[in-house]
Amino acid sequence: MSLQRVLSGVQPTGNLHLGNYLGAIRNWVEIQQEYESFFCVVDLHAITVPHDPKTLAQDTYKIAALYLACGIDLQYSTIFVQSHVTAHSELAWLLNCITPLNWLERMIQFKEKAIKQGENVSVGLLNYPVLMAADILLYNADKVPVGEDQKQHLELTRDIAVRVNDKYGTRKNPVLKMPEPMIAKEGARVMSLTDGTSKMSKSDPSEMSRINLLDTPDVIQKKIKRCKTDLVKGLTFDDPERPECNNLLTLYLLLSGKTKEEVIAECQDMGWGQFKPLLTDTAIAALKPIQDKYYEIIDDQGYLQSVLREGRFKAETVANETLSRVRNALGYLPLF
Repeated sequence: MSLQRVLSGVQPTGNLHLGNYLGAIRNWVEIQQEYESFFCVVDLHAITVPHDPKTLAQDTYKIAALYLACGIDLQYSTIFVQSHVTAHSELAWLLNCITPLNWLERMIQFKEKAIKQGENVSVGLLNYPVLMAADILLYNADKVPVGEDQKQHLELTRDIAVRVNDKYGTRKNPVLKMPEPMIAKEGARVMSLTDGTSKMSKSDPSEMSRINLLDTPDVIQKKIKRCKTDLVKGLTFDDPERPECNNLLTLYLLLSGKTKEEVIAECQDMGWGQFKPLLTDTAIAALKPIQDKYYEIIDDQGYLQSVLREGRFKAETVANETLSRVRNALGYLPLF
């Protein structure tokens, strides 16, 4: 019996942080043997906001190297670069012509980012959820690991698939497979170090809001020492009045590998003066193996190129088959 397929990816913008790792990549590593896994570096998505063309290629290498350093195993998973598989762009155009405009205008992330960009907001920012839909649908993904903030985009992907199947397929022979979300119960939404009500994000202008996977021990210590806390004595999970406390305890739980009950027993009577050094040491120890492996991989450019070349070949085989099926369903003249 063939394995179900999983597809996910991260943009090559800035450094990956603990939110990316604990909320996504570590979960990919844990499930990769149970699924046929495709993990891409979504560089086409990276230019929906202002970017630096001088660093895009190197940032793409960096994300691929971090995938490997975090434990993505090529025996079970395929790593590739989104822009290297041209089917992504072509299917996105075909889906753009099928997707109603009002579906995109209601997307929450577009509304939030459009406010920040003002008159400079691009068409790409409006319709990048269609490109995300193309990413997923090209690989006939059964499951898509997503955070809570991406659920709306996956719902759009499903709506687009239904629309294509209703218009151009049949019940027995649908054009596109319907993907299902895969949401981790713990750590799916790691919060900022400076605001426990906001998600940890690469786009936050403050470096103090996040711990990057490649931060040095001194930087990690500085960030945790200065992170936002409260004046309440004792540490507790799940108190809506103490979002920072819940976030920092959750980080410790995830990085230490302890159970919630063990963390409660260990930390409930601690003050921040005791807990912050404990979290610092735990974070440094958890990230050291990743950092050591990353620097070993990133120094071998030839190896990285071979990984991405092989990944492109595997991805193209699947993606081009899906693209051909969609082109035929829409009535295009077949290639000959």
